[in-house]
Amino acid sequence: MHLSDFDYELPAELIAQHPAPLRDASRVLTLDREGGELGELTVAGIASQLRPGDLLVLNDTRVIPARLKGNKESGGAVEIFLVRRLAGAAEVWSCLIKASKSPKPGCRIQLREGVVATVGEREAGEWRVSFEGCGDFWGWLEQAGSMPLPPYIKRAPEGEDLERYQTVFAREKGAVAAPTAGLHFTPALLEEIRSKGVEIAPLTLHVGLGTFMPVRVENLSSHIMHREFYRIPESTVAAVRRAKERGGRVIALGTTSLRALEHAAASGELRSGEREADIFILPGYRFRVVDALFTNFHLPKSTLFMLVCAFAGKERMLDAYQEAVRRRFRFFSYGDAMFIA
Repeated sequence: MHLSDFDYELPAELIAQHPAPLRDASRVLTLDREGGELGELTVAGIASQLRPGDLLVLNDTRVIPARLKGNKESGGAVEIFLVRRLAGAAEVWSCLIKASKSPKPGCRIQLREGVVATVGEREAGEWRVSFEGCGDFWGWLEQAGSMPLPPYIKRAPEGEDLERYQTVFAREKGAVAAPTAGLHFTPALLEEIRSKGVEIAPLTLHVGLGTFMPVRVENLSSHIMHREFYRIPESTVAAVRRAKERGGRVIALGTTSLRALEHAAASGELRSGEREADIFILPGYRFRVVDALFTNFHLPKSTLFMLVCAFAGKERMLDAYQEAVRRRFRFFSYGDAMFIA
């Protein structure tokens, strides 16, 4: 398959720059995978699409304020972007560093509250950085860092982003991008879904920078997928088993939940535990776990758009996106959503 097969025209003004006034006020384009019928509702009405016995699997990762600004000892400005935690300690991270001159190992960067970041070795474009003097690292980071909004949001982070670029069920710190399908859900909506007899189960996948990395090869067989840490509890595996036994659907809330479930079932049986997902899902993939998907709209020629094409059919999905553009749906992280049933 080729990268150009997964392109579509998107007017720039449809890329959402701010969230909707209310989380559950966003629009939802519904798509029946079998018949291809399209419908429309708001997120607040999504419970009408769910059935008693279904299982909704959500990603409880929490976005960290991953952007840090500081200065070299020479005074030059530096931006550090936390990518992933290393060595089992919150004080050591793999990072991207933006500066007028590339730093050298041993370079010390002054950050807020007297914290010093010491630059180590560089590997595959990322620097190993240790942080000293921060005491409670997570508490310091909440004060010193800023929210890492996606590159297609053309503005600086604002106060609203601290709340709205985080799901209401975010628990496990570690993501540098939000699992955006979950941004639409409220506690009241989740309770309404439970009251319908739908079970809800969590997993954790820490969304990484790779979610924004463009595919740089035309022949997709040459693309190397990024890795993302995930954890699936045994209780969630048991919930999937119960849903299948009672004839319910396993509904992934977001592509992050779907990728974790499908990677953990690569052997043919869903397994609990901690792993790194590097699954690249293209049309022709046989889904082992997930029966329905609630997801935001994805970038042209992105691996996530390829995933939804695999889930619903490439031509059907291209037609659905064209219709979403015609109806002026809002796209990407702060945009509207799809329910593919």
